[in-house]
Amino acid sequence: MKLGVFNPVLNDKSFEDACTYLEEHGVQMVEIGCGGFPGKAHCDPKVLLNDEEKLNEFKDTLKRHHLEISGLSCHGNPVHPDKEKAKMFDDDMTDAILLCEKLGISILNCFSGCPGSDETAKMPNWVTCGWPEDFSEILEWQWKEVLVPYWKKKVAFAKEHGVNKIALELHPGFCVYNTKSLLRLRHEVGPEIGANLDPSHLIWQQMDPVEVIRVLGSEDAIFHFHAKDTQIFEHNCKINGVLDTTPYDDLKNRSWTFRSIGYGHDLGYWKNIISELRLMGYDHVISIEHEDGLMSQNEGLEKTIEALKQIIIFENPGEMYWA
Repeated sequence: MKLGVFNPVLNDKSFEDACTYLEEHGVQMVEIGCGGFPGKAHCDPKVLLNDEEKLNEFKDTLKRHHLEISGLSCHGNPVHPDKEKAKMFDDDMTDAILLCEKLGISILNCFSGCPGSDETAKMPNWVTCGWPEDFSEILEWQWKEVLVPYWKKKVAFAKEHGVNKIALELHPGFCVYNTKSLLRLRHEVGPEIGANLDPSHLIWQQMDPVEVIRVLGSEDAIFHFHAKDTQIFEHNCKINGVLDTTPYDDLKNRSWTFRSIGYGHDLGYWKNIISELRLMGYDHVISIEHEDGLMSQNEGLEKTIEALKQIIIFENPGEMYWA
């Protein structure tokens, strides 16, 4: 496995300075946002796809700082009921796929998206219960009429351009948010659908990351991995549960918040996660996504880098000489 960082945490730096920072801190891979919510601060496909000099400069910067790209990221809602918004996100994804091809990258990280309730809807409708029947009917319409057709078409396009791993984050608010929904889309669309697995989103939903890794790993459905923790505020959670819409910056009143590695759970918890990844054959990046509201960008990132250096299994195990 290799230590990586998702670059939006360094968007206040130039790409050169960000890569210098990562190299100095012993980071081996970088996950690069190139559209949608992560933005294009360090990587604008419209530029890199049309300017060979800029593309070579981009690649040379990575090479000089001994960094590899773990995957390009383009998180958005390409099935948004607002056609203009959907097109914006979809166009970004198309460009990201073409840039993956240009760079020789096979992994694209994104969200599944979430449609509206029907053809006339203007806003997304995330269904979280099966009753009354209206909700189960909405859910089936979303999957049958929008989600599956969209991803069948997009996966076919991605495969034509050498991208065979569409790594979806299991994130509430989108149709793929847990193990069951990820596997449903994978089984209906194809093995090109897998997970950019982020334990913080699982912990938030009261799921067990080790058990999820075991299930998804058995289907070779873990394509990329985020290192981010979640702290549950039990006093608030016991009152309001985890379906919390309290603003992210109102930490005292939230049921949970994202944390740096080791601040939601101890390193023993994370060692079990890393060990389960190794057990299930995952041998790619452990990519830090820093969204800790209690720490500065720099302190949260540095503490997580140092924590992960202690727990990532970097080397292949080799033969069991004792067996």
